[in-house]
Amino acid sequence: MNFASTYRLQLHGGFTFADAQAQVPYLADLGASHLYLSPILQAVPGSQHCYDVLDHTRINEELGGEVGFRALVAAARQHDLGVVVDVVPNHMAFVAPESGNRQVWEVLRDGRDASTATWFDIDWKAGGGRIGLPVLGEPLADVLAQGQITRGELDGEPVVRYFDHVFPLALGSESTTEISEILNRQHYRLTSWREKDDVLNYRRFFEVDGLIAVRVERPEVFEQTHALLLALHREGLIDGFRIDHPDGLADPTGYLEQLTAACEPETPIWVEKILEGQERLPRRWQTSGTTGYDALRVVQAALTDPESADVLDETWAATGGEPDFSVVVAEAKRQVVEQSLAPEVERLTRRAREALPDLDPERLHDAVVEVLLGGEVYRAYVRPEHHVGATARKRLAEAFGAAFDSRPDLIAEIDALLPLAIMAEDADQVDGGEAAATDFGIRMQQTWGPVMAKGIEDTSFYRWHRLTALNEVGSDPTVVADASPNLMHDWARANAESWPRTMTTLSTHDTKRSEDVRARILALAGDPQAWQRVSQVAREQAMEAGVDLPTAHLIWQTLAGVGPIDEERLRTYLEKALREAKQHTAWVDGDSDYERSVIDFAVQHSGSGPLRDVIDEAILNNHSEIRAFTLAAKALQLTLPGVPDNYQGTESEVLALVDPDNRRPVDYGRLRESLDAGGDTLADEKLRLTTTILQLRQNRPDVFGEGGAYTPWDTGSDHVAGFFRGRPAGRVAGALGRGASTDIAVAAIRAPGRLRRAGGWGGSSVPLPAGEWRDVLSARTLHVEGTVACETLFEHGPVVVLEQQS
Repeated sequence: MNFASTYRLQLHGGFTFADAQAQVPYLADLGASHLYLSPILQAVPGSQHCYDVLDHTRINEELGGEVGFRALVAAARQHDLGVVVDVVPNHMAFVAPESGNRQVWEVLRDGRDASTATWFDIDWKAGGGRIGLPVLGEPLADVLAQGQITRGELDGEPVVRYFDHVFPLALGSESTTEISEILNRQHYRLTSWREKDDVLNYRRFFEVDGLIAVRVERPEVFEQTHALLLALHREGLIDGFRIDHPDGLADPTGYLEQLTAACEPETPIWVEKILEGQERLPRRWQTSGTTGYDALRVVQAALTDPESADVLDETWAATGGEPDFSVVVAEAKRQVVEQSLAPEVERLTRRAREALPDLDPERLHDAVVEVLLGGEVYRAYVRPEHHVGATARKRLAEAFGAAFDSRPDLIAEIDALLPLAIMAEDADQVDGGEAAATDFGIRMQQTWGPVMAKGIEDTSFYRWHRLTALNEVGSDPTVVADASPNLMHDWARANAESWPRTMTTLSTHDTKRSEDVRARILALAGDPQAWQRVSQVAREQAMEAGVDLPTAHLIWQTLAGVGPIDEERLRTYLEKALREAKQHTAWVDGDSDYERSVIDFAVQHSGSGPLRDVIDEAILNNHSEIRAFTLAAKALQLTLPGVPDNYQGTESEVLALVDPDNRRPVDYGRLRESLDAGGDTLADEKLRLTTTILQLRQNRPDVFGEGGAYTPWDTGSDHVAGFFRGRPAGRVAGALGRGASTDIAVAAIRAPGRLRRAGGWGGSSVPLPAGEWRDVLSARTLHVEGTVACETLFEHGPVVVLEQQS
């Protein structure tokens, strides 16, 4: 089946298999080739995302169960659509009532003797043979004194209850009726949530206590957690898989090898992987590529105006915000490591102490912290019992070098950790017959990702607001002065060669802002006078209201990007943004007065007032630039090498903020009507562009499919970003060298604000191979003799997709 494009659907109780089935005809007409479904296994009831899997043996009943899934697939097949499913191998739900997760329930009841004890990553030794559960609202003694823990039964089995929590009792607990004595006999230990750092001894997904890590590296666990999905795949109901957070696994390389071996040949497997800077996927990973955040980064870099850097710096400096993003990151990562990820740091320290008993425990702890902070990527790709490759050595050298520079007084301890980090075979044997070095090395690999994600994307991005459109997952907010199409060209050529089926995307369920919100902000950044004016008014209004200026800078960009927004949406977003920043307030023990003053200020100016007036004026004056950014970004995403993924609704204009805002219902009735009848709004225009290109991809797999060539278009103009897509080398005579055909030419106006400041095209032209070219977006034909005037090329819009006719 031709993987021309995917369409991402967020399934939950409010949008089920039946709801998705109703949209299959529309999605087929749109031009999608595959439905891309969020997790379909049984999740926590009421879950809006379904990554909190409870049972791997059942299709989610709230979605319609297996009957509903089969009906959806049948409808998809009738319209020649395939199905891709999200897989969650790293964690399962660990929430009240605990009986919902059978594997967890058995471990709570039977401890290390449970048949499912090998499923979960639990440090039994640290807990004295018990699982630490910091779920109580108060210290245990107070909870017991108030009688909040009671005995009872569940399906004939003795249990204790604490509000919604239900815990099984170990064999022999019936010999006493004293609650405190009963609890002392269990394989778990109940404590206050404030004791988390000291008692929590199971690995989590990032800092989420309600998601317990699964040891999928064990063959029996892999088999049982993947049996149903693989059976549906082999039956022909699932065509591909998207793997959630593979960096959290003990051995992602081994996992992908095992999954690939279990799948039908040539089954695409995509990984949710954040690549930092110029980092590339490991060649050894048996995957079709990433889910597309790296494509998002280079598309925006290709369109961003580098000349806006000075104004952005000046207006951010005027707020008193830290000018150096690296300083913000360093501070945020340290805060996250020392506060949010304290249990993970303690586990690493314990293993280090076991392997290095002669070193001071406190200094070892500090050395572990510095090595975690020194990592600049999500993983160094060290594998247990495997040779440490050049890339892994380089990443480790960078991390340890940064640790040495930060704490030269800990050089002995940091140096001693290096053999553990590379899982040296000669490490002393410790608990369970495993090498401490191996355990330490695996844990460090698994902890680097949370440090990066929580420190950068979930903290720094909510503190540094110079240009919020670039504060996106997998992106670099500092790339403005160096922004150019070259980043996109380098990425595209590498992926055309090594990862031709990688996904490309602009929006997902995890993006901080939808692609269209970012387009509006980027357009305003290309208008220095408007940016300065709005920034000034925002500062003035904030000082009058007593709101800190960096946060005001975030607020005005949010209001400009999202457009008209109801109060509840804005309040929910800002509450999350302020708490994630962890500066003036927080999720735990936050400052409600501060939150209220900031949110009230934003709500006040979202509807009317001086700030709203200058924002509206700036949006109006940059209407054409917003249109250019919106359409150009979409066209580039859809025509780059790889498989474009469209997040639900983003085939048209969607002005959404971070989740849960980006999970709001999609008005498919309106989209269907617009697809059939058309319209004159930007939303209508974007929908037409999307469906036109998706249908072109369906019709031209020779160009856009695996093996299709990519050649940068040397336009000779700073105002144009473009490239050629051609059939694989050797199939046709090449007009661009290296055997590539100039079948498709894509060009977009970049930095449209700079073009306006330059006074227009000024008679400039760009080279194009002679012949007839049809612009699939406007249906016009261009007769080219070697060059084409830019005014002619972009006469009907900011982007062209030309198909060679002769």
